[in-house]
Amino acid sequence: MKKRICMLLVLLMILGLAGCGSEKKKEETTEENGFKPALDTSVSCSINVAGGYDNFEALEAEFDRFNKYYPNVKLTFTKVDDYNNMIGTVLNGNDAPDIYVNYSWMYGREQYKSSIDHAEDLSDPKLGFDLSCIRSNIILNTDDGKLPMVPVFANTYGMLVNNSLFEKEGLSVPTTYQELVKVCADFREKGYKNPMMGFTQKETTSLFTLTIYPFFCGTVAHDEEAVKKLNALDPSAGEYLRPSLEKIVQFLNDSCVNLEACAEIENNYDAVIMRFFEGDVPMMTCSGDTVSGTEKRESRSEAFIASPFKYTFVPVPMSDEGANFLDMPNLQFSVNKDSKNLDMANEFMRFLITSEELSRMAQKKGLMSPTRDLSFNSMYAAFQAVPESRILSPEEIGLTDDAVIQLRQAVYKVGTGEMTIDEAVAAYGTFTQ
Repeated sequence: MKKRICMLLVLLMILGLAGCGSEKKKEETTEENGFKPALDTSVSCSINVAGGYDNFEALEAEFDRFNKYYPNVKLTFTKVDDYNNMIGTVLNGNDAPDIYVNYSWMYGREQYKSSIDHAEDLSDPKLGFDLSCIRSNIILNTDDGKLPMVPVFANTYGMLVNNSLFEKEGLSVPTTYQELVKVCADFREKGYKNPMMGFTQKETTSLFTLTIYPFFCGTVAHDEEAVKKLNALDPSAGEYLRPSLEKIVQFLNDSCVNLEACAEIENNYDAVIMRFFEGDVPMMTCSGDTVSGTEKRESRSEAFIASPFKYTFVPVPMSDEGANFLDMPNLQFSVNKDSKNLDMANEFMRFLITSEELSRMAQKKGLMSPTRDLSFNSMYAAFQAVPESRILSPEEIGLTDDAVIQLRQAVYKVGTGEMTIDEAVAAYGTFTQ
């Protein structure tokens, strides 16, 4: 009898300790990112997120994390073909998503009106979203002060840097234009034929745009009259392009790049990455979108497998004062205000909009996080060192896509020698996509 009582007591103690451990684990999970459920955690419903990606593993990982709090909520991601043209139709249909991908450039365009009209105002304090973790310059409100979407990924222009080569040759990653010119010369003296490369075959996100667009934004950021004329495609606005066109010519004359070698790169994504992984290019211009594909391609490069190296993504310093950080939203989420499960859709967004969850998802996707703290991913950490005065947002400046097209075409034609600076300045407003 005594033995049985002792065994029973031991069993009760074990169960008690297990319960405490379980309770402690549950408490740790709940406090993991400061998120506390605001709804009944036993609720059963379905939340559908729509977008244009073929797959969205990074988001699905967040679904799993959210299910720790709400195990009976089924979250799914649905790809919509021809997304930009079809999202309005989908939102007006019977199977409209609860959350959907949105883009700030859709605002003000009649063909995308449904995408904005269906969006809940995420700035409503009743929703409890802590937007302070996101960089304020990429939180874009409409003219009436509403917030139809929040960025979940960010994008920018810069260059991939082979840090191992810089360390091997005892050189430092440049932070000013003078340093960039000198480090290119130093690499050439050490036998590197192409210290800096980039895609040049076509205008879209070419080396010329990637290097000069942040510089150009810096020249007009605080000039409302210039922005007004540029957006109106006023022919006289071509003069506002002149400093940028002169800088790109200087960049080429300073022998920073070999255009013939750059022309061998077939596209600005896969080919750019694979060429960089050959290991003999210290710097390769690209966008954050391109950077997102690097990790998956490491195993496809025989050269990288044979001789792996450390690499990061940094801004291109085209100014004597230092680099500009062109900060742009990459992907944004909206909540369908007509969602049948609006409360739970907002609850998932409240969970996602934290520095930890947004950074976790961005790192898994390989894109830049929209959060103020970029230290979560060392790939993009250099951008956090750019002073606030040099962080620029095209949307905040007010430049339209039409104005940006004029710059891109002008700088491409000047960079490739198709036009002189004077000819490109005079042609402002006539360039087409």
